[in-house]
Amino acid sequence: MGAARTDAHAPPGRIRTWLGQDARHDIPASLVVFLVAVPLSLGIAAASGAPVMAGLIAAVVGGIVAGALGGSPLQVSGPAAGLTVVVAELITQFGWAVTCSITVIAGALQLLLGACRIGRAALAISPTVVHAMLAGIGVTIVLGQLHVLLGGAAGTSAWENISELPGQLLDLHSPAAFIGLGVIVLLLAWPKLPARIRAVPGPLVAIVAATAISSLAALTLDRVELPDSPLSAIALPQLPSGQWGAFALGVFTLTVIASVESLLSAVSVDKLREGHRSNLDRELVGQGSANMASGLLGGLPVTGVIVRSSTNVRAGARTRASAVLHGVWVLLFTVLLVGLVEQVPMAALAGLLVFIGMQLVRPDDIRSARSHGELHVYLITVAGVVMLNLLEGVLIGLAVAMFGMLRRVVWARVRVEDGDGPDAEGRETRSVVVEGTLSFLSVPRLSRVLAQVPEGSAVTVELVVDYLDHAAYGHLAAWKNTHVAGGGTVVVDEIGGPGPNARRKRSGVVSTRTFLAWSQWQAGEPEIPAQTRRDPLVAGAREYHRRGAPMIRPQLRKLASSQAPHALFLTCADSRIVPNVITASGPGDLFTIRNVGNLVPRPNESDDQSVQAAVEFAVGNLGVSTIVVCGHSRCGAMTAVASGQAGDGAVAQWLRWAETSVREWRAGHPLGRAAEEDGWSEVDQLAMVNVAVQLETLRSMPEVRDADVRLVGMFFDIPTGTVLALEDDRFTPMPGDRSALPADNAANGSTAGEPAVDAAKAATNGSPVTT
Repeated sequence: MGAARTDAHAPPGRIRTWLGQDARHDIPASLVVFLVAVPLSLGIAAASGAPVMAGLIAAVVGGIVAGALGGSPLQVSGPAAGLTVVVAELITQFGWAVTCSITVIAGALQLLLGACRIGRAALAISPTVVHAMLAGIGVTIVLGQLHVLLGGAAGTSAWENISELPGQLLDLHSPAAFIGLGVIVLLLAWPKLPARIRAVPGPLVAIVAATAISSLAALTLDRVELPDSPLSAIALPQLPSGQWGAFALGVFTLTVIASVESLLSAVSVDKLREGHRSNLDRELVGQGSANMASGLLGGLPVTGVIVRSSTNVRAGARTRASAVLHGVWVLLFTVLLVGLVEQVPMAALAGLLVFIGMQLVRPDDIRSARSHGELHVYLITVAGVVMLNLLEGVLIGLAVAMFGMLRRVVWARVRVEDGDGPDAEGRETRSVVVEGTLSFLSVPRLSRVLAQVPEGSAVTVELVVDYLDHAAYGHLAAWKNTHVAGGGTVVVDEIGGPGPNARRKRSGVVSTRTFLAWSQWQAGEPEIPAQTRRDPLVAGAREYHRRGAPMIRPQLRKLASSQAPHALFLTCADSRIVPNVITASGPGDLFTIRNVGNLVPRPNESDDQSVQAAVEFAVGNLGVSTIVVCGHSRCGAMTAVASGQAGDGAVAQWLRWAETSVREWRAGHPLGRAAEEDGWSEVDQLAMVNVAVQLETLRSMPEVRDADVRLVGMFFDIPTGTVLALEDDRFTPMPGDRSALPADNAANGSTAGEPAVDAAKAATNGSPVTT
């Protein structure tokens, strides 16, 4: 990425490398981006109230300067719709020449910000506010350009545009209206056309078609006006004669918005191309340089533009040469084909801008804001941008977002839930649930909720908090003493909190009970008596309904009518093995078989066909592509068969299917010898050999042999939680697990190190652990 350089100082060797490797990708991509950039640049300039040539100048400078100097090699820069409203307001207030000077100074500030290495600081702005800002700009563009499209003129405010729109809609006989509406219809239909047709950019087709139709029909329309010579459009910027406060505010606004939009676009480009990483500080330097050059030449402000950048990536660009070349093509077009531009109807550009404005209001952004509880921030920001102005709208949005963040940080959610009926002593039961940050600010609410608890009741206080200060702890302790003195009981259950010492949680501590045994969060060691309200099974089910069920319910809804597991997972019935935990999987991922010793009876030699039936159903009906056999350390079944102490009952009858594993181990199976070299105990050596033997039995089954099924061997070491994979004739840590096997673990039959990082992926997604 970006290894090639196309500037004059690029080493000849690198140029030859680019010509030989990347040119065949970059040149076609640059032409595609050029075809997209020209109509967009013209339309944005028209909507801003700037000279139309200013849009082309910004496209040339953005491509060449920002493309060569920026820190995101695949990003394409140029005039952006996101700055249309800002530039229009600046031109109205100061005129074009002063606006150019604002662009130059804003570029210099971007250079300074990049030199100070604070590029990533711009990403601290709430994404909801940024998305709402763009949506507000989109609404403003649509409201203004609809009047141009309908043959009128845009008003000076959103309210004026809204109030005058009904009158404009009553007059649709104007040729301009039909040209503009035709452009919108074509752009809306373009994504639904066959891929071969969509290879040509839709905006280019729409503008060319509108121009051709209006020219052939000899329609009387307002068209783009350009100076006789493109060079005459270059004008030096001027400083204002007054209004220095407003001038400084304009510089600040332009700097912030151009920088944030460019950096967010660069981050988005990183997500489009795997392995691509932008240098955000260098990107600010590139954008600042481009804005200084564009302002000095009489061009619009420049930002990184996600529309052109995503087009560049999809077209197959490999290096920054594509962005630079796109600027060169725009320059050649501007110099050589300026006459064609003057044939473009302004109504066609208005239709293009209405479409662009509509695209800035993205339903995905609204859904995201709603899912994160920030829909009010989005709507308030949009309303502020549309009805006031861009800067005030963004500042209001940031203030609302900041207030919401502070409220979530310092505000606790406290509620009382009814219990499951009287306890063993006949007392009413209640649960008081506290979530969030329990500080002195929440004491009034906590006091009000605790006052609702009946006197003499049995209360469980669940603290699902990440912070508990002394004031809140003191109030809670005082209430507990008072309640107990009145004949009630109080159990304080800290699910996620740090306790009364008011310290933050340690990094890496799991605050939920997803992976915790009952003994770690229920009072006392869990016993399994008759089904009573104090049964840990019942308490665990209650905890699942309170916290687990809401998280997995959306996935379960998808699985309600059918299942399509990725793998069949055969493991031991040992209670210490939890398949979904050690593979980081969830509902619908694993079709699980569990029995004593993770054994597979040989086909047609056993009356118990439950394992074979499950395999047949998983392979034949569910279409699983992977079968996993997972053994484990310190296996009781392997201990019994190795020592000959299996007895003569049902267990002994079942464990006869492990006799082949014992014989193979004693005969010096390669897997057993490798395990011995690694220091595993004899029981664990046998357990590993047993995995390989059961895989061979599975392979002999017709339903497995005749299907395209991978067989995978895994081994779980209980003391360390490490997952090992069978590769060749040895169990080794899973890919991504840097733990090393111990030199001598025969005493305890365990390995050392950290848990496997990605056991689920290795088990189902192509890790080289098949036998």
